[in-house]
Amino acid sequence: MNKPLRRIAIFCGLLMLALLLRANWLQYVDAEKLATHKNNRRVQIEQFATPRGDIIVGGAPITGSQKVDGAEFMYRRTYKNGPMYAPVTGYASQAVGMSLLEKTYDSVLSGQDDRLAFQRFTDVLTGKERRGGAVITTIDPKAQEAAYKGLTDLNARGSVVALDPRTGKVLALVSTPSYDPASFAGNMFKDSDKFQALNADKGKPLANRALRETFPPGSTFKILTATAALEHGVITDIDAPSGVASPYKLPQSTHKVGSEAGDAVCNKASLKTAMQHSCNNVFLDAAAKLGQDKMRETAEKFGFNKDVYSDDFGDLRAVKGLYPQNLDKPGTALTGMGQGSLTSTPMQMAMVTAALANDGKLMQPYIVDELQSPGLSTVEKHEPREMSQAVSAETARKVQEMMEHTAREGSARKAQIDGITVGGKTGTAQRGVDVKKLVPYGWFVSYGKKSDGTSVAVAVFIDPTDMDISREDISGGSLGAPIARNVMKAVLQK
Repeated sequence: MNKPLRRIAIFCGLLMLALLLRANWLQYVDAEKLATHKNNRRVQIEQFATPRGDIIVGGAPITGSQKVDGAEFMYRRTYKNGPMYAPVTGYASQAVGMSLLEKTYDSVLSGQDDRLAFQRFTDVLTGKERRGGAVITTIDPKAQEAAYKGLTDLNARGSVVALDPRTGKVLALVSTPSYDPASFAGNMFKDSDKFQALNADKGKPLANRALRETFPPGSTFKILTATAALEHGVITDIDAPSGVASPYKLPQSTHKVGSEAGDAVCNKASLKTAMQHSCNNVFLDAAAKLGQDKMRETAEKFGFNKDVYSDDFGDLRAVKGLYPQNLDKPGTALTGMGQGSLTSTPMQMAMVTAALANDGKLMQPYIVDELQSPGLSTVEKHEPREMSQAVSAETARKVQEMMEHTAREGSARKAQIDGITVGGKTGTAQRGVDVKKLVPYGWFVSYGKKSDGTSVAVAVFIDPTDMDISREDISGGSLGAPIARNVMKAVLQK
């Protein structure tokens, strides 16, 4: 063989070797990744080839599957009370994919999870089609309904989160305006168009305000400021006059901050009175004396500044509330009243409230109680887990005393429930640079306790942009407290 032919033969041999190596690499190394890739058409077809398992609330399914005409996608997802539960279930759409619980537990719901292998094997032997498992949520249907009705009756953009302080179970999780996942569950052009229309809607119905959006928490953050001041010894007696003048002059500034309750009430007020009437001066001064490091340390013990996709949230992929770095003295003082560059999700403020109600112990929030096989056996059972002892029980009980006094005698009176111990705190949060142009947010946080120890913590967030309401009527006490009250009643007065 002459030299040119030998070179060509060697080159072709190398090409053949490379082809064989690549084929084996795809078959044995990349096989699993390619088989489960989201853009693999076969994966989508397999997901909807049989009825999906159900997502369960209060012992009843809130999802279903409907057989449809078509050679590829055999079953379309259906939803009961879709808009009310959409922030919990997410969507399973043949056209646009999946989100939230539908996505997180797709392998269980579609029956393809490795833990269901024996069930699939027996189904093959008995001639049954593949069946999906069930996702049992922690949601209380009455609490969810009360939260959703409260927000929709107001025509508000907003969110409600309710937690069991002792376990971390999510009892309600609502975001409005919402959407019906069934409206784009199919694989037609109209389904994709419907999703795109929802995505372009200025009201942001696809947004999960409870978990995925952050806002200044306003005066609800004062419960954390009070906690930090007591825990670090800046304030030791909640009934002692503070000596802090109202209006309060910010450090290194000539700007003075007043309080809605008025200077006569707030001037030199005690911490307890300041909580009762939401006096800004006492909390601004407390944050300024604590300094940014101690304020941030306390905030982080309650979950602020956690990684966005941390396992601390279990099934809940929540963005982090932010207590920022490198604050100057005026900026630190402003965080004391929940303003400045401080941000929080409604879930985060519910966690703060729940931990204080639970004597300072912060439990991991979780929304799935159990995974079940098609045969109703338990595949996985979620157990309560402590995230941190955020503050001492003594400090937490002092904050409880102030919150309960605020609910009895102060701005949180509309949350009171006969026969239930209630603590609460209102909040109104300014946003943007031009505070006179943009309407403020309304917040309300509270907890309710029965004598047998049963309890619930609630955070209500309201964006009144779409509401027919005057600026003067926007407050957490008037808008959020009645919603929180109804949610607490739904849980505690069964």
